[in-house]
Amino acid sequence: MLVDVSTNAYRTDTGVTLTRAERDEVELLAADLTDLPPRQVDDDGWLAAAREMSAQLPLRLRQTLRRFAQDAGSAGVLLLRNLPVRPEELPDTPSVRGSVQRAATVPAGALLLIAHQLGEIIAFAEEKSGAMVQDVVPVPGMESFQGNAGSTTLNMHVENAFHPYRPDYVGLLCLRNDHDNTAGLQVASIRRALPLVSDRVREILFQPRFVTEAPASFGLLDQRPVPHGILGGAVDDPDIKIDLTSTIPQDDEAREAMAELGRALAEVCQTLILEPGDLAMTDNRLALHGRTEFRPRYDGRDRWLQRVFVNLDYRRSRQLRHANGHVITGLPA
Repeated sequence: MLVDVSTNAYRTDTGVTLTRAERDEVELLAADLTDLPPRQVDDDGWLAAAREMSAQLPLRLRQTLRRFAQDAGSAGVLLLRNLPVRPEELPDTPSVRGSVQRAATVPAGALLLIAHQLGEIIAFAEEKSGAMVQDVVPVPGMESFQGNAGSTTLNMHVENAFHPYRPDYVGLLCLRNDHDNTAGLQVASIRRALPLVSDRVREILFQPRFVTEAPASFGLLDQRPVPHGILGGAVDDPDIKIDLTSTIPQDDEAREAMAELGRALAEVCQTLILEPGDLAMTDNRLALHGRTEFRPRYDGRDRWLQRVFVNLDYRRSRQLRHANGHVITGLPA
């Protein structure tokens, strides 16, 4: 279910439901990919096969992804529905911190096939052990954690906002939603929020008067954050770089500007209640995402999403990827 808000001049065709025939095509292709040795999603050869096979996805799906890559629309998110998940055949939802998907499965295969039509898959060595497909699941004892293991409200953020090679796209595939079907993925686009802030605030947001700290999980806290603008690029259609938890204004005027932006983002926020087989692909340059609160039961049937990161300019991060692999390590010197 997609709860929408008023639109502006940008394209708004941001949801596609696969037909049964298209779903069957994706499932067969993902099954063929899954059967390839060594049946490990982190293997470079297996990922190369996924890249090649992604060209065989249904035509309408490939066209939709190509349009989204050219222009993510006013919402900055693409919702694909009816992907092959079969929740009744899934194992129990993982419940440990750092959970990832190493073994090839049909849902993970479908996720990576689709992601490869947008760009190159990346991961970060300091996060989720550098896995290509990462589980987003609640973990006992971490309910209030501001991260994917929590179940409290997750503050809106650009994924890895502190990192110069942060993902261009973040894909979240729903395998199960929570028992009460209330957990929602929240998305807020700067394209919709920008008209709601004053000219002076917009000017301040472009100035390097903010810093964004790295999470402790990255082990990079000894590197001093570099001041940056929250907005960058085209004045009339900027990119955004902010994490409402870890971006810190450096003066009172910047603090007020960030607060006004926060109110604008809240006003245009969308909530997506993902169902099994729904994939939300967010343009991480244009949109923040977060999560509403939910109540896990830790009974093997809790909410379970699988996450993937995609970069458009793969070459840009080459200095931090050993042997031209997919895992980014550390920060540039």
